[in-house]
Amino acid sequence: MRRITLTPRIVALIVAGAVVVLDQATKWMAVRALADGPIPLIDGLLQFKLVENSGSAFSLFQGGGAVIALIAIAAVAMIVVIVHQLPSRLEALAIGLVLGGAVGNLLDRIFRGDGFLTGKVIDFIDFEFFWTFNVADSAITIGAIMAVLLAFRKR
Repeated sequence: MRRITLTPRIVALIVAGAVVVLDQATKWMAVRALADGPIPLIDGLLQFKLVENSGSAFSLFQGGGAVIALIAIAAVAMIVVIVHQLPSRLEALAIGLVLGGAVGNLLDRIFRGDGFLTGKVIDFIDFEFFWTFNVADSAITIGAIMAVLLAFRKR
Protein backbone atom coordinates (compact mmCIF):
# COMPACT_ATOMS: atom_id res chain seq x y z
CA MET A 1 0.00 0.00 0.00
CA ARG A 2 1.34 3.40 -0.98
CA ARG A 3 1.60 6.08 1.71
CA ILE A 4 0.57 9.61 0.93
CA THR A 5 3.06 12.15 2.17
CA LEU A 6 1.42 15.27 3.53
CA THR A 7 3.50 17.80 1.70
CA PRO A 8 2.76 21.48 2.32
CA ARG A 9 0.95 21.62 -1.02
CA ILE A 10 -1.34 18.73 -0.11
CA VAL A 11 -2.02 20.23 3.34
CA ALA A 12 -2.97 23.58 1.76
CA LEU A 13 -5.31 21.94 -0.75
CA ILE A 14 -6.97 19.71 1.86
CA VAL A 15 -7.51 22.68 4.19
CA ALA A 16 -8.84 24.83 1.34
CA GLY A 17 -11.22 22.08 0.25
CA ALA A 18 -12.48 21.56 3.80
CA VAL A 19 -13.09 25.30 4.22
CA VAL A 20 -15.04 25.50 0.94
CA VAL A 21 -17.23 22.52 1.87
CA LEU A 22 -17.89 23.81 5.40
CA ASP A 23 -18.52 27.34 4.15
CA GLN A 24 -20.97 26.34 1.44
CA ALA A 25 -22.77 23.85 3.70
CA THR A 26 -23.28 26.43 6.45
CA LYS A 27 -24.46 29.04 3.95
CA TRP A 28 -26.93 26.57 2.48
CA MET A 29 -28.26 25.81 5.98
CA ALA A 30 -28.38 29.52 6.89
CA VAL A 31 -30.43 30.43 3.81
CA ARG A 32 -33.01 27.82 4.73
CA ALA A 33 -33.03 28.13 8.52
CA LEU A 34 -32.94 31.93 8.70
CA ALA A 35 -35.47 32.78 5.99
CA ASP A 36 -38.08 33.60 8.66
CA GLY A 37 -35.76 35.80 10.71
CA PRO A 38 -32.78 35.75 13.06
CA ILE A 39 -32.15 33.10 15.69
CA PRO A 40 -30.78 34.60 18.92
CA LEU A 41 -28.07 32.54 20.61
CA ILE A 42 -26.82 34.83 23.39
CA ASP A 43 -29.20 37.72 24.01
CA GLY A 44 -27.68 41.05 23.00
CA LEU A 45 -24.41 39.44 21.91
CA LEU A 46 -24.69 36.73 19.27
CA GLN A 47 -27.33 35.67 16.79
CA PHE A 48 -27.62 33.92 13.45
CA LYS A 49 -29.03 36.45 11.00
CA LEU A 50 -29.22 36.15 7.22
CA VAL A 51 -27.44 38.97 5.38
CA GLU A 52 -26.67 39.20 1.66
CA ASN A 53 -23.44 41.15 1.24
CA SER A 54 -22.76 42.77 -2.13
CA GLY A 55 -19.50 44.24 -0.83
CA SER A 56 -16.30 42.92 0.65
CA ALA A 57 -15.44 41.76 4.14
CA PHE A 58 -17.04 43.81 6.92
CA SER A 59 -19.63 45.02 4.37
CA LEU A 60 -17.21 47.51 2.85
CA PHE A 61 -17.54 48.57 -0.81
CA GLN A 62 -21.24 47.67 -1.11
CA GLY A 63 -22.28 47.13 -4.72
CA GLY A 64 -18.72 46.42 -5.85
CA GLY A 65 -19.25 42.67 -6.12
CA ALA A 66 -18.03 42.22 -9.71
CA VAL A 67 -14.79 44.12 -9.05
CA ILE A 68 -14.30 42.29 -5.77
CA ALA A 69 -14.90 38.97 -7.56
CA LEU A 70 -12.27 39.79 -10.20
CA ILE A 71 -9.78 40.68 -7.46
CA ALA A 72 -10.66 37.39 -5.72
CA ILE A 73 -10.06 35.43 -8.93
CA ALA A 74 -6.62 37.05 -9.25
CA ALA A 75 -5.89 36.32 -5.58
CA VAL A 76 -6.93 32.68 -5.94
CA ALA A 77 -4.71 32.29 -9.02
CA MET A 78 -1.76 33.83 -7.16
CA ILE A 79 -2.32 31.62 -4.13
CA VAL A 80 -2.47 28.50 -6.31
CA VAL A 81 0.96 29.42 -7.68
CA ILE A 82 2.30 30.08 -4.16
CA VAL A 83 0.97 26.75 -2.86
CA HIS A 84 3.63 24.90 -4.86
CA GLN A 85 6.40 26.81 -3.09
CA LEU A 86 5.33 26.59 0.56
CA PRO A 87 8.19 25.54 2.82
CA SER A 88 6.21 24.20 5.80
CA ARG A 89 2.90 22.62 6.73
CA LEU A 90 2.12 25.47 9.10
CA GLU A 91 2.43 28.01 6.29
CA ALA A 92 0.37 25.66 4.14
CA LEU A 93 -2.36 25.68 6.80
CA ALA A 94 -2.43 29.49 6.76
CA ILE A 95 -2.51 29.72 2.96
CA GLY A 96 -5.08 26.91 2.74
CA LEU A 97 -7.40 28.84 5.05
CA VAL A 98 -7.09 31.98 2.92
CA LEU A 99 -7.52 30.03 -0.33
CA GLY A 100 -10.57 28.15 0.92
CA GLY A 101 -12.18 31.32 2.21
CA ALA A 102 -11.55 33.18 -1.03
CA VAL A 103 -13.00 30.35 -3.10
CA GLY A 104 -16.01 29.99 -0.78
CA ASN A 105 -16.98 33.64 -1.12
CA LEU A 106 -16.14 33.63 -4.84
CA LEU A 107 -18.60 30.77 -5.38
CA ASP A 108 -21.33 33.00 -3.92
CA ARG A 109 -20.40 35.78 -6.34
CA ILE A 110 -20.57 33.33 -9.24
CA PHE A 111 -23.71 31.35 -8.36
CA ARG A 112 -25.89 33.60 -6.17
CA GLY A 113 -26.66 36.31 -8.72
CA ASP A 114 -28.49 36.95 -11.97
CA GLY A 115 -25.48 37.99 -14.05
CA PHE A 116 -21.75 37.53 -14.37
CA LEU A 117 -20.17 37.85 -10.89
CA THR A 118 -23.20 39.71 -9.52
CA GLY A 119 -23.97 37.31 -6.68
CA LYS A 120 -24.04 38.37 -3.08
CA VAL A 121 -22.09 36.64 -0.34
CA ILE A 122 -24.19 35.00 2.37
CA ASP A 123 -23.23 36.15 5.88
CA PHE A 124 -25.01 34.85 8.97
CA ILE A 125 -22.84 34.95 12.11
CA ASP A 126 -23.81 38.20 13.81
CA PHE A 127 -22.06 39.45 16.91
CA GLU A 128 -24.35 42.39 17.46
CA PHE A 129 -21.45 44.75 18.18
CA PHE A 130 -19.49 43.63 15.11
CA TRP A 131 -20.03 42.94 11.41
CA THR A 132 -21.94 39.91 10.20
CA PHE A 133 -19.65 37.28 8.66
CA ASN A 134 -19.42 33.64 7.55
CA VAL A 135 -17.06 30.65 7.69
CA ALA A 136 -15.10 31.86 4.63
CA ASP A 137 -14.52 35.28 6.19
CA SER A 138 -13.32 33.62 9.40
CA ALA A 139 -10.93 31.36 7.48
CA ILE A 140 -9.47 34.28 5.52
CA THR A 141 -8.98 36.32 8.68
CA ILE A 142 -7.40 33.49 10.68
CA GLY A 143 -5.20 32.44 7.76
CA ALA A 144 -4.00 36.00 7.12
CA ILE A 145 -3.16 36.53 10.80
CA MET A 146 -1.30 33.22 10.86
CA ALA A 147 0.65 34.16 7.71
CA VAL A 148 1.70 37.51 9.19
CA LEU A 149 2.75 35.89 12.48
CA LEU A 150 4.71 33.23 10.61
CA ALA A 151 6.45 35.91 8.55
CA PHE A 152 7.54 37.67 11.75
CA ARG A 153 8.66 34.36 13.24
CA LYS A 154 11.05 33.83 10.33
CA ARG A 155 12.78 37.13 11.09
